[in-house]
Amino acid sequence: MARTKSDNVQINISIPAGWKTELENPARIYSVGEGESITFLNLMRRGIQEKYQLGKQDSEEQYHSASY
Repeated sequence: MARTKSDNVQINISIPAGWKTELENPARIYSVGEGESITFLNLMRRGIQEKYQLGKQDSEEQYHSASY
């Protein structure tokens, strides 16, 4: 299966283990509320997007596929 080219860039960061634990709990709550799987990484992306008022450049499908 061919991969489609996207404008996404993958970066690697380190966060304190406690942050990950603290983000996993609201991610579960959002998952139930939105009816789809939300990860702590999704919450980090949303936080960055909101903090810096970044527009959505990719479709939701591309956004989610970068998570896996």
